[in-house]
Amino acid sequence: MRTIAIINQKGGCGKTTTSINLAACLARLGQKTLLVDMDPQGHCGVGLAVPEEQIERTVYDTLIDESDGKTAKMSEVVWQIASDFDLAPSNLKLAGFEQIFSGREGREDRVHQALNSVRANYNWAILDCPPSVGLLTFNALRACDEVIVPVETGFFSLHGLTKMMETLELLKERCGKEILIRVLPTLYDTRTKLAREVLSELRAKFRDYLMESVVNFNTKLKEAASFGQPITEYDPGSRGYKDFINLARELMGHRPVDLEPVIDEKMTRPMELVQRAKQLSQLTNFQFGRNSVPTQIPGAAVSSGKAEVSVASPNSQGIRMPGMSPRPKVEFAVPNGTVIEPRAEIKSTAQKLEEFYGVKQIGEEVVFHAKFSGAKKVLIAGDFNNWTPVSTPMQPSGRPGEWRMRLPLSRGRYRYRLVVDGKWMTDPNNQYVEANQFGELNNIVEVD
Repeated sequence: MRTIAIINQKGGCGKTTTSINLAACLARLGQKTLLVDMDPQGHCGVGLAVPEEQIERTVYDTLIDESDGKTAKMSEVVWQIASDFDLAPSNLKLAGFEQIFSGREGREDRVHQALNSVRANYNWAILDCPPSVGLLTFNALRACDEVIVPVETGFFSLHGLTKMMETLELLKERCGKEILIRVLPTLYDTRTKLAREVLSELRAKFRDYLMESVVNFNTKLKEAASFGQPITEYDPGSRGYKDFINLARELMGHRPVDLEPVIDEKMTRPMELVQRAKQLSQLTNFQFGRNSVPTQIPGAAVSSGKAEVSVASPNSQGIRMPGMSPRPKVEFAVPNGTVIEPRAEIKSTAQKLEEFYGVKQIGEEVVFHAKFSGAKKVLIAGDFNNWTPVSTPMQPSGRPGEWRMRLPLSRGRYRYRLVVDGKWMTDPNNQYVEANQFGELNNIVEVD
């Protein structure tokens, strides 16, 4: 379960709006998601029309000890909001948490322990934190893998962001764990000069933290909250819905749509499109293969008798296609009564090198080998690491531009993609691909 904390000590920057709609969009994309309201104001419940008078147990009851009152497990306090979308609500009782646990041993790990009981039930947990940096926020930091800092594209937000980032870095050191911190521009109004200047400043000063996704100012988001609905239910055709779907897609490892392409000297957008078109063509041929027999077979040996030609299948290149059996041999008569027998293809050095790159199973390990000249960092994201590329960086192999990674993977079928200097792409040396629900391609590796 990937756990993301939405944190900013400044109010009015869209923390709760981001938490609700990000969780709803992740659920809309088929991801089982738990939204945990860590704010004593309980605005997540308000924004999702959960009747406050009917809330008997809250997040507070999952954090306290039996000596403090009646306790509950996280699974006992959740409300189902929609398919794959649950909420663990809060109320003003949560404000007493810091006073009760002040000076108590293990007070920083209460949220982590509460989430452990439902870790197998969800793909994602989104923690909506209060507008302060106290014990509740520190608990969220200890429990999370990633932090998103929503920043309104206004002057005061930009002014306070540097201090906020410094505070988060200090808290991260105190946590003693690696936490990925991201900055999300919110309430962006492209019509105003100030908003454009602030976004430009964010890109200049916080390049390493800034997300590609931007949440634009959209009245539909405010209307949805007033009706107690996420934007996925209130208006799926709105700009706000599109922004949060893009945010969810980016966190899942897919490129947000309708963004300006990032031009790279080594891998430009046109080159990526050409590569994608080739792989889509290969995928189509593999799934709907042509049975036509070539009229001419280059490099074939000739002898007497009847011709028997084996039509090449995807497996001829060592590519495993589930559910496909090798194609039958095709027989046809040759006018002069000779036999055409295919001869082993003589491969050039370039072809041999091309085959050397890609992914191979060696013993109990899977070896990923790629070449990207000029790349500074190459990461792998896939089913085996919950699509978190920072956990599996490829290592330079010693030769210029070559990268390697060995992963011990159990038997099964895995999808993966590469992240080259922050840019997501398919592995150009693995022709075994499949289209995903976002219109992009994932590479496939099967471990025997």
